[in-house]
Amino acid sequence: MIHHPSAASSPAEQAIAARIATAMPTLTPIHRRMGDYVLANLFRAATMRIDELASVVGASVATANRFARALGFDGYPQFREALVRGFEATLAPVERLRDAQESRAAGDGLVDASLEQATNNLHATRTAIDRAAADAAVEAIIAARRVFVLGYGASAFLAGLMEHGLMPYHDNVQSLALIGGPSHAARRLFASNQGDLVIGIAFPRYVEDTIELARRAASRGARVLALTDSARSPLAQFADLSLYIRADRRLAANADSAVLAVIEALCDAVAYRAKRSVKAAAEVSEFVLPWLIDPQAGSADAAGEAARTASRPARTPRTTGSTGTTRSTRTKR
Repeated sequence: MIHHPSAASSPAEQAIAARIATAMPTLTPIHRRMGDYVLANLFRAATMRIDELASVVGASVATANRFARALGFDGYPQFREALVRGFEATLAPVERLRDAQESRAAGDGLVDASLEQATNNLHATRTAIDRAAADAAVEAIIAARRVFVLGYGASAFLAGLMEHGLMPYHDNVQSLALIGGPSHAARRLFASNQGDLVIGIAFPRYVEDTIELARRAASRGARVLALTDSARSPLAQFADLSLYIRADRRLAANADSAVLAVIEALCDAVAYRAKRSVKAAAEVSEFVLPWLIDPQAGSADAAGEAARTASRPARTPRTTGSTGTTRSTRTKR
């Protein structure tokens, strides 16, 4: 479930729906059919070009324009702008992608521009997170009896990576992002209390499951560390600690690179400060060694095989009989 901080239905969404409903008795049959479709599919209609909306209801582009004017708009662009206004946060990446595809120059240097934006995100994040906040987050992780990491949508993968990074240095860290879904996470968090820490990862478009589960854990006494975008985030409203991370992305909802960088920084800091961290890291490395491949060892094996091949006696061709048949024989020593 996607969380919109304002309400389940925004004022702009309510306004356009009311406008269509009020105009319905005066509309022509084809316009009423168009109005019915828009009312039943407000979000989908907000993403449609005029020809797409006309096609889906079996009307012409001119009819779609007249429909917008019948509702009191100057034309379809103004009507669609009013529709989009109800879903600005959700539709922002869709609109950016649409604009980029319609612009011939938008694709020039796209990879370089994306990398530059990632660099800017990381610089802004580093500036926003002061040392005191970072130290408090690290101490909260180390001091916690149990650490639960929450994140859904794309943040579920980040939660798994955070569990992976913290596991060698904390006796009880669990990602509740994927296995069993939100109901399984709720079962795990039911027993959470003051000794536990819940790390919530949430960025626009916020997923309701992350917010609600973290809120319930907080109500049971667990501390909440929010990895989120700003103080306006619904997760930051009740979190005990918050680290704000810039996650802007040109053609999608969020960029994960700066978030992952902060997660890795926290894991490194925990590894440095945790007791027995060197011994723990060595034990983990030794345990997983059978599943790891050492490229240098592979190169050494290949070099050894090459040396053994070179040291073998060479074979020389020998011709016997009148048929000219060639045989191989070892060089005599």
